[in-house]
Amino acid sequence: MTTAEHSPNTTLLQVRDLNAYYGKSHILHGVSFSVAAGEVISLLGRNGSGRSTTLKAIMGLVPPASGSVRLQGKELAGHRPYQVCRSGVGYVPEEREIFANLTVEENLRMGVQPGVKGAPAWTMAQMYDYFPRLKERANTMAGSLSGGEQQMLTMCRALLGNPLLLLVDEPTEGLAPKIVAEVGEMIRDIHKRGVAVILVEQKLTIALKVSSRVCVMGHGQLVFEGSPDELSARPALLDEWLAV
Repeated sequence: MTTAEHSPNTTLLQVRDLNAYYGKSHILHGVSFSVAAGEVISLLGRNGSGRSTTLKAIMGLVPPASGSVRLQGKELAGHRPYQVCRSGVGYVPEEREIFANLTVEENLRMGVQPGVKGAPAWTMAQMYDYFPRLKERANTMAGSLSGGEQQMLTMCRALLGNPLLLLVDEPTEGLAPKIVAEVGEMIRDIHKRGVAVILVEQKLTIALKVSSRVCVMGHGQLVFEGSPDELSARPALLDEWLAV
């Protein structure tokens, strides 16, 4: 088992002045932030604030109109998703996007990649240790899994790519409280192993619990960046940008 070679203060990802569009709609307006190696940050905000689009722009699923996305100094903006993945970025989409007609184990094996230098190595056995339910259903068609089991499967499949950075979009949406707690524990363990995480999460309590830093988005821009404690101490900002 390997561990990350980066110190916690090493900048892993730099996003600078990122602009992105859906058709003629300008969604991201000059988004800039950085992620240190092994850091967990959460992107918070209401639906439509640009959080998921930020992840998709980093991943190459939404081509940035302008701006820079650098992983360990290597420019990723303009690259195809498979190239971004091979550079050391894993992605857990909100839609989960499992292969319904393959078994659980076949889905997991689809995610296996050699990984990149400095990334922790993950195994199938570790995935089954995280979520014993997946081991029980290893030979079951993935399309018959519950929503929570599909979320487990998607996160494990992304980890088996041995990423330096994991992008996780709304992992607890629609899940039972017990599964939400398991997902939160997994994110904390991923962090301990040295993988950086950018988390888009609607549940503020989960985001504040697992993150070292939070970024609040509104109208396609960052309107706040700081620690969970600093955000909690600003009720007016919470009301303006996060209250439903």
